[in-house]
Amino acid sequence: MDTKELAVHTGDNHRFIDEAGDMTFFSSKRGSKTSLIGDPGVSRCFMVGMVHVKGDLAEARSAIKVFCEMVDTNEFFQSFPSVASRTEKGWQGYYPHASKDPAELRYEFLKLMKEKIDFSAQIVVGRKLPDVFLRKHQRLQREFYADLMSHLLKYTHKIDPLILDIAERGSSTSNMNLQHAVDVARERSRRGTLTKEMNNKVKFNVQPYDHELLLSLTDYCLWSAQRVFEKGDTKYYKLLESKIKLVHDVYDQSRYEKSKNYYRTKYNPLTAEAIGFADWRKPEWPEP
Repeated sequence: MDTKELAVHTGDNHRFIDEAGDMTFFSSKRGSKTSLIGDPGVSRCFMVGMVHVKGDLAEARSAIKVFCEMVDTNEFFQSFPSVASRTEKGWQGYYPHASKDPAELRYEFLKLMKEKIDFSAQIVVGRKLPDVFLRKHQRLQREFYADLMSHLLKYTHKIDPLILDIAERGSSTSNMNLQHAVDVARERSRRGTLTKEMNNKVKFNVQPYDHELLLSLTDYCLWSAQRVFEKGDTKYYKLLESKIKLVHDVYDQSRYEKSKNYYRTKYNPLTAEAIGFADWRKPEWPEP
């Protein structure tokens, strides 16, 4: 699909996908077993999120567009270089991006998301565990990405066609990697006892953030969840908690019993205590 094509009509067939964190595990030296996880600039986890906009996509997009136009003409927000540069260089001006927005602007956009846009989000979290990466993913980022994405897609069998509007993120969102993730999801659905087989048609629509404003919803949901896992900070996540219907912490084996690694607002809320953040320190990983 053309990178400038916008999702249209209702959101029944569209899902908006983005990622947060990085997939760096080891030093870049070939064959290195030196873990970089938790070092400055290297995340402790990698996550993929999916948003379902309920209702007319044009109306939801318009609400965000009005917000962006306000930012483009607001002297206070334009005093922040990261905002002014997007107003100047963005496809249609400023576009929301949580990691680049100042705190004052983040709060305003989070309120807009909560109060003005009807959507739900699901997030799959992959703790970066070297033993899992070596044993399960054969040290391949492609396999790590596909494994997480397949968990996100395994309940989408009823959506046909399923149109994945995906934030462009370099090699991870290449069509080859995306198709591999879908293939893994199909195989997982065939083996599953709680999911039905995934035989629906899947289309990819990979776009830059500034070409599809609805991707900002996924970006902000991911950023708020990432703050919990990386910093133990829940205040932003709490603002969106009613919209985020599931956070699945895939590799947390300590909470597999009774599905405690599935965080839902009513039954098992996501908190720093629930994920064991206080005990989450960069360990001295044993030699594999």
